[in-house]
Amino acid sequence: MHIENFKIFSDLVESESFSRAAKLNGITQSAVSQQLRAMEKHFNVIIVDRSQKQFKLTREGEKLYGSGRDILHRYEKLQSELQEMKKIISGTIHISTIYSIGLHELPPYLKKFLHVFPSVNVRVEYRRSNLVYEDILHNSVDLGLVAHPGKIRNLEVIPFLEDKLMLICNTAHPAAEKQEIELDELSKFKFISFDPDIPTRKALDQIFREAKLSIEPVMEFDNIETVKRAVEIGAGVSILPEITVRQEVKQGLIKAIPIKGKQFTRPLAIIHRKGRVLTPAIKKFITTLTENPFSTVELESEKKGINIPGDPLPV
Repeated sequence: MHIENFKIFSDLVESESFSRAAKLNGITQSAVSQQLRAMEKHFNVIIVDRSQKQFKLTREGEKLYGSGRDILHRYEKLQSELQEMKKIISGTIHISTIYSIGLHELPPYLKKFLHVFPSVNVRVEYRRSNLVYEDILHNSVDLGLVAHPGKIRNLEVIPFLEDKLMLICNTAHPAAEKQEIELDELSKFKFISFDPDIPTRKALDQIFREAKLSIEPVMEFDNIETVKRAVEIGAGVSILPEITVRQEVKQGLIKAIPIKGKQFTRPLAIIHRKGRVLTPAIKKFITTLTENPFSTVELESEKKGINIPGDPLPV
């Protein structure tokens, strides 16, 4: 029985999906099924209850999974310790991030990291926030980057940045003449927001509730890039992180206006599964993100001309 068998079995149990376990390990679904049967034959037990419609382990399967995870953890810890002893910073870091962080905040840090550690390969996937959490909990990726991090029992949360929130509007909008704007003035304008399940939308709704404002969005989108396009064509105003609109402001497409009084921010965080063994490369990457953070201006200037792995077209 090889360590790879336990890895595939662990991925299968945590994802409850033969196709996902196959994708995570670069093999076919048939190969995952064969591995499962091989483990059942080797230990002479039934691991998965095939009488159930949904994926369900037998009692023996639960025992095997728990012990297998312990074996994997010890193996990964040993690998990490040996790399640290040899002062080796290499390997692959797999990151799942929401679009706005991947497009605006991450590139300068990634550039800095790869300059210092060129032998590390960084893979970046762009996902909706709920899928970033799912990726982490299923051990599909090493790190996640999210806004307004939620408190989840199996997750470690490491603060990363605080984005200043601004009102944004079309340059021809009546609000564009203002140097500052009162929060309660938003009730006079058409407001463009995010889908209700997006953490930033939930945070904005909380801000409005505390200010006793009744704001009903005229449009809802699942990402910042589309919100910006709607604002550009004059469909309404919105509240977005300053760093995400700096380019459009510079081009004269959008006006960003500070909100008078209390400063509102969008906290960003790094997340990973509790108990996960962090390789030397992952530890160095976290340090790069959290130590000596770039200012908003530096983030914008540093990211110019950077295309990070998997860089998507804005949607």
